[in-house]
Amino acid sequence: LDEIARIALERDLYVISDEVYSRIIYDGEHLTIASIPGMVERTVIVDGFSKTYAMTGWRLGYGIMPEEMVRPLVRLQSNSVSCATAFVQKAGVEALRGDQGPVEEMVAEFRRRRDRIFELLGEIPHVKARKSEGAFYVFLDIRELGMSSREFASYLLEKHGVCLLPGDLFGERGEGYVRISYATSMENIEKGIERIARAVREIAG
Repeated sequence: LDEIARIALERDLYVISDEVYSRIIYDGEHLTIASIPGMVERTVIVDGFSKTYAMTGWRLGYGIMPEEMVRPLVRLQSNSVSCATAFVQKAGVEALRGDQGPVEEMVAEFRRRRDRIFELLGEIPHVKARKSEGAFYVFLDIRELGMSSREFASYLLEKHGVCLLPGDLFGERGEGYVRISYATSMENIEKGIERIARAVREIAG
């Protein structure tokens, strides 16, 4: 973040910061780039309700930005996607103002799932993953298997019924990785990792 801030300040740039996972943190605390000296005036924070409040289908979000950017961005937004319906906006207000206990419970459950999935992945040879500090995804390193991320994802889906996202969908540096979501039950996580382990054994011989 410090390096991005340095470049933005040197070149007089604005930064759009997607902070939709800011409340789903397991280790440490969330740090926004807007907290770096000189950046609050040139940062647009975008956030939403789909992750923290599990309001995925409601399609509601918001932005925090310098006042002079509000009017032009409202024009852009209203002419591209219109606006969220009134009752959805009211639900968002209630989510922000209401009891945050359920959010804490949800994050604790995600932490439990994260710990379990990394425990199971650690038992599989030829693949490795760095423990995630937030959100609910694992980027699994499959480079030792000699397959592209798309080939591996297709193999898992077609042969073992497990759906993963190939890493190259997130850019060229994602090649050699696949993304696993643990936004599902512990039972599904354990079944899915068991199938991944079986597939890795087949591929590695």
